[in-house]
Amino acid sequence: MLLSVVIPVYNEKDTLLEILRRVLDAPIDLERELILVDDCSTDGTAELYPQLDQHFPDASIRVFKHPVNRGKGAALRTGFAQTTGDLVLVQDADLEYDPRDYPKLLKPILDGRADVVYGSRFVGGEEHRVLYFWHSVGNRFVTTLSNMFTDLNLTDMETCYKIFRAEVLKGITIKSNRFGVEPELTAKVARGKWRLYEVGISYSGRSYEEGKKITWRDGLKAVFSVIRFAFAD
Repeated sequence: MLLSVVIPVYNEKDTLLEILRRVLDAPIDLERELILVDDCSTDGTAELYPQLDQHFPDASIRVFKHPVNRGKGAALRTGFAQTTGDLVLVQDADLEYDPRDYPKLLKPILDGRADVVYGSRFVGGEEHRVLYFWHSVGNRFVTTLSNMFTDLNLTDMETCYKIFRAEVLKGITIKSNRFGVEPELTAKVARGKWRLYEVGISYSGRSYEEGKKITWRDGLKAVFSVIRFAFAD
């Protein structure tokens, strides 16, 4: 069985090589392909790509580049179209999410119980870095709003960690270019009545000084996306 790991990349020169190492070292007995989508990085990240064969000679890594910055949704749309695996996992290029959580994320699918798995930062007893109160409030609000329209009971709709059986994504066309992709994917998974599981994960969030990108404006856009995709494909 092949796992496709789709990694949107935007200005991650300080963390890219390390996250690739962690993904390749993740303790799972699955072949994996890594699909990087560079969303027009301007910090020198692109200079690392010619070195990937040297750093990871035995890995299957493919890189796709956007000529202009288009956002996470556009990067996932590009990446999903290139996957060849039986399962597809979304991994951010920073170090906030830990690939050592892959076994627990994959288990409900490999056991035949789930079609989609979300990794929740708000359930379970996993370790979390303590950071922004209002971020967590906003996240819970958007998740609750999404649950109201989808009739799901998720605790963390905005999580990066989402794993799909390949056939799930074949029935989904992503329209959002930016962070609205999270409520869009959730609405379409719910509409397709796919079996969705949620498992607790660890989380090491970044501060803005360390490169965190999402702001309250993205949260506001997420609210509009929840409402939009509740009524439109």
